[in-house]
Order: sequence, then structure tokens, then C-alpha cells
Amino acid sequence: MNIRVDLGTRGYDIAISTGNRSNFVPFVFSTRDRLTSAFVLTDDNAESQASPLAHMLDSAGVKTRYVSLPPGEASKSQEMLARIYDELADFPADRQTLFVAIGGGVIGDLGGFAAATWNRGMPLLMVPTTLLAMVDSSVGGKTGINHPSGKNLIGSFHQPTGVWIDTDTLETLPGREYLSGLAEVVKYGMILDPELFVWLEQNADSLLKRDPEAVCHIVSRSCRLKADVVEKDEREELGLRIVLNYGHTFAHAFENVSGYGTWLHGEAVSAGMICASRLAEKRGLIDSIVTMRQRRLLQQFGLPIAPLMDWAIPDLIRSMYRDKKAEHGKLRFVLPKKIGEVATFADIPESQVRDVLAGN
Repeated sequence: MNIRVDLGTRGYDIAISTGNRSNFVPFVFSTRDRLTSAFVLTDDNAESQASPLAHMLDSAGVKTRYVSLPPGEASKSQEMLARIYDELADFPADRQTLFVAIGGGVIGDLGGFAAATWNRGMPLLMVPTTLLAMVDSSVGGKTGINHPSGKNLIGSFHQPTGVWIDTDTLETLPGREYLSGLAEVVKYGMILDPELFVWLEQNADSLLKRDPEAVCHIVSRSCRLKADVVEKDEREELGLRIVLNYGHTFAHAFENVSGYGTWLHGEAVSAGMICASRLAEKRGLIDSIVTMRQRRLLQQFGLPIAPLMDWAIPDLIRSMYRDKKAEHGKLRFVLPKKIGEVATFADIPESQVRDVLAGN
């Protein structure tokens, strides 16, 4: 299955298959003319998927440098970025070298930013190996690393030349990582597709069993939904793309205050969506049934629905003010108006945010 992200000269294909590794090299060559070298970045968790793909490139006559980093959110740092730059210089990589990021969201964000900034930009191929990366972070061109003040504060937009997805990699994905990815799929249902949300409610058991057909459905549908948004607002300049941040103002604060890696990103988004939904209730935008349906579905997927009580609320609020979505000293939140529709609000009193965080 191919999904086209139509961005004119920056457009690219998302190739989705199940267990068809033989199409990897042909897809790579379809994205680049005269490919002679590739820089493959992965982490220790994804080496079993990345190493064979790197070997395939090498066997196809592509000079390949292979680098594996420690896994986890802590690797999205300036120190790890400097290590990648050193490897690129030693290779050496030029502006025609294909940067291949194989792994989850951390490798995609970190590797994408390295590709965007080395020699002022290298071609980038995304090969996501986690559910969260497949349905969200590998598509759309957002790259970045964390700063102690907040998540993804250092970054750029850099569209890939292609995204290659093999859903077979999810069969061995640790359970917690898999469930984390389901939170982002629930998000798509909430912000854009009420039919997808209902489908998730009706097929939760199949997804928990990782039924291949069900998994392919949510991956392809999520990619199409995100592509539709990115095509309309590639660089988040029109206010359309911000809908993808439903739950994320809360989520980024949870990750920052608890320490990156305490919660996986999807776990933080899960609790963040419930907080945003409860905030929408306080604003009179929705009734409690909308929040209840989200809560029930996320709990069925084994995901958290509230922040931990030992996280200091003043620290969470400070982190939110440093969030990229804040404007002119005001917090901005993406809030639901119904299942399948959200809107952005910047006039929410801090007292209401504190009440939600306190569970009131």
C-alpha cells in the first residue's frame, strides 16, 4: 500500500507492507537517483530490524555507515546529536548521502534533525519500527531534540524523501511500547475521524491481540489522516496542523517534569487527552460522555488517564508556559468540541488548568 503526501516538489510516498522486506531496496532507489552512500542510524532496541536493512543496502552497492545509539528519550540531546555529527564527518557524508533513520520516534526526531542540519540538509528516509512512529512521528517532517526546559524546543521541519513501514516489526515490539502507540491512534479519531474512533471501540480486542489486518488498518488510516493535515499546513503556519497536538500541551509537561523516559510519549498523550477533555467540559464545550468514552477506550488499552499526584502542579504549569504552542505569555490548548472535531483556545484561565491537574 502506498500513501502519497502531496507537497509538490517535497512530496513523498509512505510505503506500507507486512513482511515484505524484499521491497526495501527498490523503494530506497525509487526515492533517490544515483544513490552511492547511506548513513544508517538506529538504536539498540531496533538493531534486529536495522542491521539486515543496512546489509541489504551495502549488498546493493551503496557505501553504508551504520551507527546504533542507546535507546530512550534521553538520547534526544545535544550530546547525542554531536556524536552523530562526528560520525557523519568521519564517514564522510555529503549532501547526496541518504540518511536512513530506523527505529522509533526518538531516532526519527534525532536523526531527522541531524539530517536537516548537516551540510544544511541531507535527504532523509524514515523507517519507523514502533507503532507510535508509524502512525505519527515518521510523517510530516517535524524533527528535533529536547532541551532541559522542554520537549522538542530545538528542531526544524525537514520532510523525508520517503517512509518505509513493515508492520511485521510490531510483532516483537514490547507491550508497553505498542500500547503507547495506540494513544496516538485514539487521538486521530478524536480530532478528525469519528468513524475511526467507533472502529477502535469495536475492535479493541483485535488490536490488543495485534491482529495483522487490524494493525494495518490503523497504520494506513492514521498515515492518511496525518498526510491530509500536513498537506494543508506543512509548517504549522495556518493553524490547521495544531489539531495534531490534542493532549500534547499537558503531555509535554508530564514528560518534562517527571523526567524524560519516566512515561513513554503515548502514555503522556493518553493522560493529556483526558485532561484536555475535562478542560473542555469545564468550558461547556462537551458533555461528560465524550470524556467517558475516551477514558474507557484508553483504559481498555492499558494506558494512564491522569497525571501522577506527586508531580508538583506549579512545575507542570511552568512547563506549559514554555511549550511551543504558548503565545504572548498565554497557554493554548487543543480541546474537543465533539468526537472527531477539536479547536484551539488561548483564553483559558490558569485556575481551570490547575483544577484539572488536581483532579477537580
